[in-house]
Amino acid sequence: MELIELTTVEEMLTTYEVLTELYPSLEIEAYRNELTFMVQHNYSQVVVKESEAILGVSGVWIGNKLWCGKYLEIDNIVVSEKARSQGVGNMMVDYLASKAQALGCTMMALDSYTTNFKAHKFFYNKGFGPKGFHFIHVLDKTKIR
Repeated sequence: MELIELTTVEEMLTTYEVLTELYPSLEIEAYRNELTFMVQHNYSQVVVKESEAILGVSGVWIGNKLWCGKYLEIDNIVVSEKARSQGVGNMMVDYLASKAQALGCTMMALDSYTTNFKAHKFFYNKGFGPKGFHFIHVLDKTKIR
């Protein structure tokens, strides 16, 4: 297995099949449009590959906030169902932790649905813990995947 950083929309489009395991309604053109916007705002991805098969993907944002300064946000860690429990998630999180330290980030952050208990266990084991609530006010339910 090897880990690769993706920085262009064309590279990131290769992750579409894995992402549709989490978001089955995601259409390729919508994905392209989202990526085109996000890449302009400091978004990239890391993938774990074996041969040419993508086993996992994680989106990455680098940002700044008044309360913590520079931080790395993990966005959508998705490991293909056929590759789960093989260390793919660990590989991505460990790599991103090293990247965050190298960039001088004070922390890493992520969101996880409240009902995703397997993910919670994984993130607790990787040193993450809840800091507060992520409140949302949905304005258009039809656009939520």
